[in-house]
Amino acid sequence: MPIIKPFVTSLRFNSTMGTGTGTGATFAIAATAFDNDAGTAATAFPSSFAYYNLYINGVLQQGSTSTITTTTITIPDGDAENGGTPVTVEFVVN
Repeated sequence: MPIIKPFVTSLRFNSTMGTGTGTGATFAIAATAFDNDAGTAATAFPSSFAYYNLYINGVLQQGSTSTITTTTITIPDGDAENGGTPVTVEFVVN
């Protein structure tokens, strides 16, 4: 029996820290503040994914840095960053 590789793809969303709201532990960026790979405004993050990677200013962050739902990503103390700092969320979907 041949081995069938699972379908795996990635979806990327880009924004900046300046689009976030809240302070300290409640700082969050709405999914609608991100652009998707096509360069259009996102409506939501994927509801089902294998894992996600968070990049702040191009640097991969530790897994404990954020929490995510289909509507927001929460980055505690993200409000301390410069508003122009780029944020990329990459979802690996299978």
